[in-house]
Amino acid sequence: MPRTARPLGEHYGDLVRVALMEARPSGLQTVQLVAATRLKKSQVARGIRHLRDVGAAEKLTPIIWRRKDGYMFSDEPADWIEYEKKQLLQILGRLTRMITGTLDPHLARFPDDEWALLVTAQLTGVRATLAQLAK
Repeated sequence: MPRTARPLGEHYGDLVRVALMEARPSGLQTVQLVAATRLKKSQVARGIRHLRDVGAAEKLTPIIWRRKDGYMFSDEPADWIEYEKKQLLQILGRLTRMITGTLDPHLARFPDDEWALLVTAQLTGVRATLAQLAK
């Protein structure tokens, strides 16, 4: 009878979690996580994704990322908020580029296109909301 193995994401997540816990209160950059876990960069990324999913489901301390510190567990709500705002700014940037780079040219060529008008109207509201939340 074959032995059932843990999913790889869970295994990578455990290795990343141990490395981050050992580094507390400091964080680790991706290259440091690669060295500490002996995983590939893509495996570290998969482990972080797994930890984010598990952490959210089990209401654990979230993983944040800062340019100077790298990935880390923080118990400070102010750190979480700072990270969340940066994530919202990234989403806002992608959404803005989608509107200006795709929808606006679409409407310029076909101003009465029902689909493009609907999407533009909906995304304009989302864009305004993201801009407020990212402040």
